[in-house]
Amino acid sequence: MVRQCVILVGGMGTRLGDLTKAVPKPMLPVNGRPFVDMLIDEAARHGFDRIVLLAGYLGGQVMEHCAGTRRIAGRDIEVSVIVEPEAAGTGGALTFLRDVAEDNFLLMNGDSWFDLDLREFATVEPGTTPFLLRMALRPVADASRFGTVTLEGDRVRAFLPRGTAEGGLMNAGIYLVRRALLDQIYRKPCSLEGDIFPMLAGHGLIQGKVRDAFLIDIGVPADYAAAPELLAKHRTRPAVFFDRDGVLNHDAGYTHKPEELVWLPGAKEAIGQVNRMGWYAFVVTNQGGIGRGLYGIRDAEAFHARMNEDLAETGAHIDEFRLSPFHPQGSVPEFTGDSPCRKPNPGMLTDLAALWPIDMARSLMFGDKQSDMQAAAAAGVRGILHEGGDLQARLNAALRG
Repeated sequence: MVRQCVILVGGMGTRLGDLTKAVPKPMLPVNGRPFVDMLIDEAARHGFDRIVLLAGYLGGQVMEHCAGTRRIAGRDIEVSVIVEPEAAGTGGALTFLRDVAEDNFLLMNGDSWFDLDLREFATVEPGTTPFLLRMALRPVADASRFGTVTLEGDRVRAFLPRGTAEGGLMNAGIYLVRRALLDQIYRKPCSLEGDIFPMLAGHGLIQGKVRDAFLIDIGVPADYAAAPELLAKHRTRPAVFFDRDGVLNHDAGYTHKPEELVWLPGAKEAIGQVNRMGWYAFVVTNQGGIGRGLYGIRDAEAFHARMNEDLAETGAHIDEFRLSPFHPQGSVPEFTGDSPCRKPNPGMLTDLAALWPIDMARSLMFGDKQSDMQAAAAAGVRGILHEGGDLQARLNAALRG
């Protein structure tokens, strides 16, 4: 499972003029938040919990705002910042990873947002022909602003300058990188796009993955001005809320140990399908055993981490796990009694709706109890009672109906 994500945030943003005189480009606000925060959130929801920012221009601002541990989507995310002492270019910047790079890491441009399933993209299927870099590619009808690539099979063979073709495939700015690539960078400054990529392509070492999805680059004034409305629109999507025990995994009674995880038929496949559809996938689970003192919140979180590790092997993920630790007859005082977040109350669903851009009217909830259905109805979500069988088949039936 690839867990490290590196984001290039060192550019000067000269095309943005006065906007970046005192603020580094990735720190520019979009919908009230620095753009880089949106990229960190996007990586975190796909299960990347070790984030490295490679900063340059005004890097102190990035360091002050970003470095440290964040709690995102119910997970602890470690964010570190490396500030290059002098401009090294997009290729040279990677040399500062030599002491921290993991065997495989996700690499993202810090000034663009591509609606890509990052977990699926970072999964390497058995038997894949070796590569040093996997590149996300996007079809474009007009290449006047973008360079394009020549793709033969799954290999990028050449890079064409902007304006040389009516359309084609453009580099979307997201990569899966093998650590061995760092050994191919011999000098600074150098450019990934101008120096490293053409050399790798010449040796057949770049694998291309084509995805036709929304992309915006905030590096030019017109696109930066359009970003708030476009991102709000494209990030708003339906969700599928899954109850946990009895729907996704076998319920042995207060199941909480990672080694006790037994997936039910079609569960992992259903989650992967939700991911591929571009919908959010959430788990909302009553964990009254915490309120009864049988185990702690960290134990439940370890169980959820194991679930995401298993899912990652298939290129799938849960965006966020929500649990209610309350029990009406609990023995832990702070978790005893009823709570707005304990089903049949809708608190877990409505709390997620307050934090995520969810189209609740088109969303679904799968549960094995009437309390799940009551919570769904109270949250304005269509409830699907799942009392056994293949969960993916039930999902497909619900989507058809």
